[in-house]
Amino acid sequence: VFKEKPSYTLFNILPYTYQISKLISISMALHGFIGTQIELKSPADKFYKIFKGQGHLIPNVSSGHIKGIQVHEGDWETHGSVKIWNYHLAYIYILFFLVEYDDENKAATLIGLDGEMFKYYKCIKGIFQFAQKGDVSVANLTIHYEKRNANVEAPDRYVGLMVTLVRDLDAHFAKA
Repeated sequence: VFKEKPSYTLFNILPYTYQISKLISISMALHGFIGTQIELKSPADKFYKIFKGQGHLIPNVSSGHIKGIQVHEGDWETHGSVKIWNYHLAYIYILFFLVEYDDENKAATLIGLDGEMFKYYKCIKGIFQFAQKGDVSVANLTIHYEKRNANVEAPDRYVGLMVTLVRDLDAHFAKA
């Protein structure tokens, strides 16, 4: 599919509430992906459970950025359901996602269907994958994208949003 050799960049982003280390960006002109892995205090199962069946609770935990999540088609748990996310990044945005679940790998994939992002990207897909490694849990947060043109930046700020959301959930689980 990709005809160019990807360029690999490792860097840190500081503008977000939580510093993202190990942020890796692989871009090939208009196509690419960007992601990070973060260590968590809470069990991986708790994160996957809230993404799969209790997404309506996320705005209660991460209300600074996630303003609402609603089911548009399907239900909270069904693979292929469409959900509407209202989120805040300088402005309030709405994005429609088709959601795919991978129970074996504890991964929720949000495939963008419509919303503000599509002014800049032809396609965008966010993946929240949670894994338990002994006493430590990790979240692998990745965005695959295709830009509309070469002047569009990689979606770094959305990875920052993903990190903030997962950190907010981790803090909430630690209190419970």
